[in-house]
Amino acid sequence: MGFLREAFNSSKPYLAMVALQFGYAGMYIITMIGMKRGLSHWILVVYRHATATLVIAPFALAFERKIRPKMTRSVFLKVLLLGLLEPVIDQNLYFLGMSITSATYASAIVNVLPALTFVLALAFRLEKVNLKRIHSQAKVLGTVITVTGAMVMTLYKGPIVDILWYSHHGATTTHTAAGSSSTDQHWLAGTIMILVCTCSWAGYFILQSITLKEYPAELSLTSLVCLAGTVEGGIIAMIMERDPKAWALGFDSRLLASVYSGVVCSGIAYYVQGAVNRVRGPVFVTAFSPLCMIITAVLGAIVLSEQVHLGSLLGAIIIVMGLYSVVWGKSKDHLLTSEKGVAQELPTVDKRCLGAADTIDAPSKIIGKDTTLVQEP
Repeated sequence: MGFLREAFNSSKPYLAMVALQFGYAGMYIITMIGMKRGLSHWILVVYRHATATLVIAPFALAFERKIRPKMTRSVFLKVLLLGLLEPVIDQNLYFLGMSITSATYASAIVNVLPALTFVLALAFRLEKVNLKRIHSQAKVLGTVITVTGAMVMTLYKGPIVDILWYSHHGATTTHTAAGSSSTDQHWLAGTIMILVCTCSWAGYFILQSITLKEYPAELSLTSLVCLAGTVEGGIIAMIMERDPKAWALGFDSRLLASVYSGVVCSGIAYYVQGAVNRVRGPVFVTAFSPLCMIITAVLGAIVLSEQVHLGSLLGAIIIVMGLYSVVWGKSKDHLLTSEKGVAQELPTVDKRCLGAADTIDAPSKIIGKDTTLVQEP
């Protein structure tokens, strides 16, 4: 039982991040359906984080009442910037890019997130690299491979590949032709938007890691970030959406998109990412996005009748290879750090108790906490 418990505890960060990818994949599909039925992404961001605030705040008040640090000006400014980076800039640009490309393509391009996070972590000294060690070489090489895969996916489109036999037969010929024309026209603009949003998301994880060292209360920080995102996103939404009717929601996919993305992909996701970020670092948190791409591609083909191109598949394969090279290097980092921590906790003998010469000829042992030296005849 002890072995199983230890194995489960060590695998919890992996299980948590894998589960989140399923949540994100569902959000991509649900929000795409909602936006096709008239839901503005500017308004979606506001409703999403308002919902997340209402859901997470009670738990933060109840469970972190005694451990919540005092709010300082530094933490307050970091919270405002976190709310701007992820809820506002990242999500709005992502939805804009996804609406003029596809859910599958957008989730695939986001796979450069671990590489960008790794570079930023190096710049802010949150990640260490020793090129003499194999695991450090794996992290650097994996980052280069990931960027290469993203370039392939961006620059090479290729023929359509039916990952499922009915992946695009459900759509009419007119719809397919119109969608292809629109996609070709705005593909580059959509790609740029998704890359910029990914840079903003990577910056969010770096700043989150820094903020948690100063404010180590994941639930409270999640609530504050969601609240900041609601206010900041609301200001931008009122500027971009002048029609009051656009804010109305019915009991349909638009309401489902707001509630689902708010609870699962803002409230729960921010908390889980913060908890894992605090233990394993921002690079580990972002290393599981390829799984989300695979799930989204399958769901997009089934639910949205999206077309998958050969360039996306080739780039995705390259990205997966690079990212899991990074994951392997990070796992070795964590193992070495754990071993070093255990070694530092081992008891040591004070050399002063060994006499002036610091040597002893006869066998000896230390007895008691006062480090009394007893020689055996």
